[in-house]
Amino acid sequence: MLEETTTEELEISEEEVLEVESAPTHPYDLPGEWFVLNAQSGHEKKVRTNILTRIKNLHLEDKVYDVVIPTDEVVEIRNGKKVNLEKKTFPGYVLVRMDLDDTTWYEIRNTPSIIGFVGSGKRPISLSRREIERILGSNEDVELKKESPKFKPDFEVGETVRVTTGPFADFNGIIEEINLDQSKVTVLVNIFGRETPVELGFTDIVKN
Repeated sequence: MLEETTTEELEISEEEVLEVESAPTHPYDLPGEWFVLNAQSGHEKKVRTNILTRIKNLHLEDKVYDVVIPTDEVVEIRNGKKVNLEKKTFPGYVLVRMDLDDTTWYEIRNTPSIIGFVGSGKRPISLSRREIERILGSNEDVELKKESPKFKPDFEVGETVRVTTGPFADFNGIIEEINLDQSKVTVLVNIFGRETPVELGFTDIVKN
């Protein structure tokens, strides 16, 4: 005799299924293996497009799954305003996730603008889980990057800048210190013939 399934048990089962479906997937656990390609400088996006076009034309979509250009979102100050930008983490390198065999190895390495596989002797060596985490991070790391982009000011210590706001507006000064955590700089401003340290925000100065 079959046991009856209660409504409560059914609801619990559905919740468990939803939890499994929504569980984050680690990049290393996706189909295929990850390999690093050395691309011609400045041609990373072109390499990605060339690979995707090539695998489509050769019907290799079931063997070559993804092509990734590792990037970081950074915040820069341009003309006194914060601007979110995407910067290549490893310029000149592209990741490809694929099943390695003679066909995929030959077709990928002979794609235009690709110099070759990194670390390849007779055969390319795939990245380890730890290497993938360091380069791509986990899904949680990716979400954290989106929420908290890195800040990268476009000025340096020792550089001359002009103050744009406050009582020292239009004064020139030299950056003595940069505090990334507080988004502030200490600028040596010449006041009455003396260099006086003034603390300012990143948006209060511009490069000369």
